[in-house]
Amino acid sequence: MDAFSHYYFLGKITKPHGYEGKVSVYFDTDEPEMYTDLKVVFLNINNSPVPYFITYLNINNNKAIIQFQDVDNFEKADFLSKKDMFLPLSTLPELTGNKFYYHEIEGFTVVDKNFGIVGKVKEVLDYTNQAVMQIFNGEKEILVPINSHIILKVNREKKEITIQAPEGLIEMYLEN
Repeated sequence: MDAFSHYYFLGKITKPHGYEGKVSVYFDTDEPEMYTDLKVVFLNINNSPVPYFITYLNINNNKAIIQFQDVDNFEKADFLSKKDMFLPLSTLPELTGNKFYYHEIEGFTVVDKNFGIVGKVKEVLDYTNQAVMQIFNGEKEILVPINSHIILKVNREKKEITIQAPEGLIEMYLEN
């Protein structure tokens, strides 16, 4: 089992900041202000989540300056450069309605209003311009954009997503 399967990616340490052990960080989130009271993050050290306790944090948009406990010089900060930061999935606020986390819908059945059962979500592919659900109908891959015009309903109890795909989209993938 992947050591990070119970964690979500929060961001990346980009480089040391000054000579006292602070680091520059990029937060990969739409709402970085949600993390102003962050006390601990988990860094990927040798493919294991290692907790690092925060003693100083200053967030400005998606960038931040962080000081970790016991990281008090440039060399220690430099060691942390390019390391990915994670938080436990259990710390994510619960979403309701048609909002969802990408990891949350893996395995959900997708039902199109016109086509019927499309298949199960294998994963969400987060491309630069558009996130898409990767759905398999038998051996055939179907990619459906994630947007509020297409996703009509998310039913967490039934693990089902109701969509209205653009006309011809699903059929296009199912043709030879």
